[in-house]
Parts: sequence; C-alpha cells; structure tokens
Amino acid sequence: MVAAGIHVVPPISPRDLVVLAKEAEAIGYEYLFLADEGFEVDVYACLALVAAETSTIRLGAMTNGYTRHPAVTAAALATLNTVSDGRAMATMLAGGSMVLSPMGIPRERPYRVVSESIHVMRSLWTGEPVTWSGSEFSLDAAQLGLGPQQIPVWLACRGPMMLDLAGRSADGLIVTVKPDLGGAIQIADASASSAGRAAPSKTYLGRICYQPEMLADQRRTLPFVLMDSPPRVLGSLGFHDDQISLVAEAAATNRPDLISHLVTDDILRLYQVVGTPAECAGQLATLADTHDLDNVLVDVLSPDLGENLKLINETYQITTGAFGAPTGDQR
Repeated sequence: MVAAGIHVVPPISPRDLVVLAKEAEAIGYEYLFLADEGFEVDVYACLALVAAETSTIRLGAMTNGYTRHPAVTAAALATLNTVSDGRAMATMLAGGSMVLSPMGIPRERPYRVVSESIHVMRSLWTGEPVTWSGSEFSLDAAQLGLGPQQIPVWLACRGPMMLDLAGRSADGLIVTVKPDLGGAIQIADASASSAGRAAPSKTYLGRICYQPEMLADQRRTLPFVLMDSPPRVLGSLGFHDDQISLVAEAAATNRPDLISHLVTDDILRLYQVVGTPAECAGQLATLADTHDLDNVLVDVLSPDLGENLKLINETYQITTGAFGAPTGDQR
C-alpha cells in the first residue's frame, strides 16, 4: 500500500499548522513534512506544537546543511523525537536558491555538505561522545544530551552525486520531477546495490493539480526548481542545449526571470500530476506501479487555512482513488 503525506511550505501560521496537522492525521495521512524556509516560521518550534496535538502522524523537517549546523539540527530533531514519542524524521536537501540566496549563502560543495551533515547527525544520535573532522564540519567531544535516537533520514535530490549518496546512505529517497522518476531512482538503486544495502524507500513529492488555478500557482515557483536542476532533469522535460545553457546562466546570476518564458503549460503538465481528479488518480497509480513507490507527498502551499483544509481532503480522495484506502481510523 502506498502511503500518503503532506509537505507544507510556509507561509503558514503555527496555529493554522496545528489545525492542518490534526485534520491530516484524522483523514489518514501518515506523514507531515514542514519546509525549513529560513525567514518563515521556525520548523522545529512548529513541529513541537504539532507533536503535542497529534499522536500517529510522522513529523519531519525538510532542511539543509547550510542554514543550520547539522549538530544543531541533530539536537532539534532529537528534541522533536522525544516530545513526539519517536515520530520524528529528517529530510535533507542540497539547499535551494529560494532559501540560500536571500541569506547571501553560496550553494557550494552540496554533496559534501549533505553527506557530512548526515554523518554528523547519525553520529550524535548514537548518544556517545563524538570527535570527528570533515571538510565542512567537525565535532570535538560532542555528545547529545537526550541520548540515543532512532530517526530516519531521507534525501530529496535530483543530481547524480546526491542520488548516489541516497542509494548508499539514506533511509528514503524523495523524487519530484515526473518524467525523471525512472532515471533518478535507477541511479539510487544501483548505488544501493553496489554498496550491498537495501534500496531506500521511494517517495514522489509534488503538487497534484486537479484544478486549473493550481497549475497557474505552480508557474511562479517552477523557474526556481529549474535553476536547481541538473541537465539530466532538464533533458527529461524536453529542453534543448541552448535552453539548458540559459537555465545555467539564470542559476549563476540568481535571475529566475531569465527563464520564466520556459515555463509553458506543456512543461507544467509534463513536470507534475495534472488533470481531473480521476485523471490525477490514474497518473498516480501508474507512477506508483511503474516506479515501485512507497509514498506520495502532496505540496501544501497556501497561507490560507481554509484552502489548505479543502486541499488535503480533496487530495486524499484522489490518492485513495489511486491506491485504495488504508486501514485504520481514517474518514
């Protein structure tokens, strides 16, 4: 059975997030991830509030190794894991231009930053004193005060080196570009096989656009996604060499406006699940069957609580139409 979750991207108020989380849990969603957006609500303070008002839904942060030292992240997640009775999860990203650029943080050496972040967190979660030195981070007799923790680490990525890292090290892989799912998963699975370990769980993350206005909303953010995507992903969307070079220029200069004209209706439809509710359910079912998906995470992007409550209820009906209703106390 494919499990469903929500990925909440601020702005959203802490109180509204709690209401949304309680409704998501009651409906039957199994995961709630909150994006660590830097200048928005603090992800760990908000997830602690959610933990106090829920009992079963898994709670995770979508974060990076640039805006927070991984030792700080390890302690924050250990705290969340404690107050939620073991429901905390971590998803590491390579850091995106929407978050890093306003802080003046260059996105340098993302592979090392992410791989060392995972190492630092897992080392501290043993509960033992840790002395270690890497190229990006170091620990000197550091010990987590909350003791040993069992916290899954997922990796959301698109680039080949990061996908290789996911296969060798992560508990789960999150993929986001619909036409590239096969290519991305193949890289991670091959890496896991060569490392002699089980492949990470597979999760598709995206917005399910079952109404026309949802497609229009996605037009605003897709240029940033393209700027953070490797040539393989851009090629899967049908971009030719000149367009790929233009995307590289936009990324180097932090100019998403340079490529806004590339975000056509055809690209938007190719990038994500789009159509009537029944068509979206059919696309999700095909993706899950083709790529052996374990989970689907739905983007929740609006600052309006009413819109978000409507979205998660209607989207859950679409996912149950695709995968069937799970057992338990779902509505």
